[in-house]
Amino acid sequence: MNTTELWQQARDEAMTISRQEPSLVPLMLGAVLNRATLGAGLAYRLGHRLAHPDLAAAQLVKLFDELLVGEPAIEQDIARDLTAVLERDPAIRQITEVVLYLKGFHALSVHRFAHALWLGGRRQMARYLQSRSSEVFQTDIHPAAEIGNGVFIDHATGVVIGETTIIGDDVSLLQGVTLGGTGKEAGDRHPKIRRGVLIGAGAKVLGNIEIGEGARIGAGSVVLKPVPPCTTAVGVPARIIGDAGCDAPSREMQHCYDKSGIAGEHAQADARAVTRDPKLCCGR
Repeated sequence: MNTTELWQQARDEAMTISRQEPSLVPLMLGAVLNRATLGAGLAYRLGHRLAHPDLAAAQLVKLFDELLVGEPAIEQDIARDLTAVLERDPAIRQITEVVLYLKGFHALSVHRFAHALWLGGRRQMARYLQSRSSEVFQTDIHPAAEIGNGVFIDHATGVVIGETTIIGDDVSLLQGVTLGGTGKEAGDRHPKIRRGVLIGAGAKVLGNIEIGEGARIGAGSVVLKPVPPCTTAVGVPARIIGDAGCDAPSREMQHCYDKSGIAGEHAQADARAVTRDPKLCCGR
């Protein structure tokens, strides 16, 4: 669906919800039914979720609306992120669930606004949004980080994404993921996550290293070295145990390794460890 179709479906859902839950009518009206576009609806919702004595909801909504007018690509990226959630999260059944409640989607959307501010030289406001988003959504994304579209941050609590991180399109991250540095070094010091990568819950990817396209990082792993494309890395420290197990790890959201695809005695032992260790599979 395109952005217009997504928003029309959200409006239809909001009408049904209003009939079923009269107490939610003000929310449905404010965030969906009285908003003409996905961007406007999300601006309203984010403004009210991030509202604080420092900046009232109306001020934040105005800021987001202005950014949407000046940077139309933000709404397109948000729509692709929304589509990614609908495709990859089996717990989500309605567009309104994502737009109104999903904090991973909200944190990523706030980052898109903060990143535009950062690039436009408004770094204090970008930092303010980062700070408020971290407080409200428990997800800390530096406004300078470069993030592609169609990105899915599932559950989101405890996700940390550092300043010089680059994340490609169609990446999926679970809760507790850290894309960080290794110390106090300056400059380009954070990971480069290429298209289609899946990073499991609690994994730490540290340093200016590349995770190749279509790779998969097991839950709880600590990755300190580059990971080749289309492979699976697990462990502390992480090591390669075989291929990625599927054509599109970030889309299939398959966190458990099929040891039948591993070659070699050492890799077979690693696969048995993955099967035994529940930390290396993400229950959904």
